[in-house]
Amino acid sequence: MLVWISQASRGTVKASGNFNASADAEVLYKAMKGLGTDEDAILQLLTARSNAQRQEIKATYKTLFGKDLIDDLKGELGGKFETLIVALMTPPLAYDVMLLRNAIKGAGTDEKVLVEILASRTCQQVKDIVAAYRQEYDDDLEEDICGDTSGHFKRLLVILLQANRQTGIQHGNIESDAQERISLALTEQSFVTILGNRSAEHLRKVFDAYMKMAGYEMEESIKRETSGNLEDLLLAVVKCARSVSGYFAETLYYAMKGAGTDDDTLIRVMVSRSEVDMLDIRADFRRNFACSLFSMIKGDTSGDYRKALLLLCGGDDA
Repeated sequence: MLVWISQASRGTVKASGNFNASADAEVLYKAMKGLGTDEDAILQLLTARSNAQRQEIKATYKTLFGKDLIDDLKGELGGKFETLIVALMTPPLAYDVMLLRNAIKGAGTDEKVLVEILASRTCQQVKDIVAAYRQEYDDDLEEDICGDTSGHFKRLLVILLQANRQTGIQHGNIESDAQERISLALTEQSFVTILGNRSAEHLRKVFDAYMKMAGYEMEESIKRETSGNLEDLLLAVVKCARSVSGYFAETLYYAMKGAGTDDDTLIRVMVSRSEVDMLDIRADFRRNFACSLFSMIKGDTSGDYRKALLLLCGGDDA
C-alpha cells in the first residue's frame, strides 16, 4: 500500500528528534508485560512520535519480541482508549481506506464518514485512497459507494472520487457558476458538477459572486433547499473550499456539543489531522466558538482517553 508522508508543518504531533525504535519498543513491551498495564507510558510515547516513527516501532517490536504490537495493545487496552491508540498506530492512508470500508460494509451506511473524507482530502489523496482500497480489498470503491447511496448524493460522491478538480480560477466562469445556483434548483446536476469539479480558490470566488447576487451565503441557500445526506455533503464541500481547518473545527465542536459525545468522530479527526493542520483547527475553533478545543475535550472526556486526546491537541488556547 502507498504511504502518505505528512507534508504539512501545522500539526501538533511532530517526529521525535532523538528517535530510537528499539528503545521505544522496549518501553512499550515493559508497559504491557506482567500484571497490569502502564497506560500512561503507552500514551505518552505514542503521542510524541510521528506516524512514520510508530511504523518503525511496530516493525522493531516484532523483530525484538516476535509479537505483533497492535495485537498486544488490543489485548491490554479497552474501550475508546484502545480505539484511539490503534488508530494512531495505523498509517494515514490505510486509516482512511479502513474507515471508508467500514462505513460502506458495516451495518447500514455511515454517510458521515463518506462525507468527511471525500469532501476534505486533496485530489492526490483521493486517488491514492481509490488505488489502496482496490489493493487492500480487491474491490472498486466507486462501485461500493454507488451500491450504498443514491440520487444527487451519490452523484457528487462519484464526482469527488474522480479527483479531477480544475486548478486555479476560471475567471470567465465565476458569474455563470454563481448564476447556475440562482437559476436552477440546487439538486440540479449542473450545480453538483460545479461544486465537485472546480478548485477551492475558484469556488470561493463563486461564493462571493453568489452572495452579491442572492443577498445571502451559499450555505444558507443549501440549508433552505436541501436536506439529509445531500445537504451534509454540499455543506462539507462548501466549507472545505472556504477552509478545511475551519470545517474540522466545526466538526469537532458538534461532536462534543450537547448531551453525549460522538467519540468516533472525535477520534477520527484528532488522529487524522494531528500531523496535518491541528494548529490551524485549534485557532479556528477558538475564533468561532466560546472556548478552546483543549477545554472542550477536557470537559467532555475522561481517563487515559482524555489524556491522549489532550496530548494530540497539543495545548490550550484559552
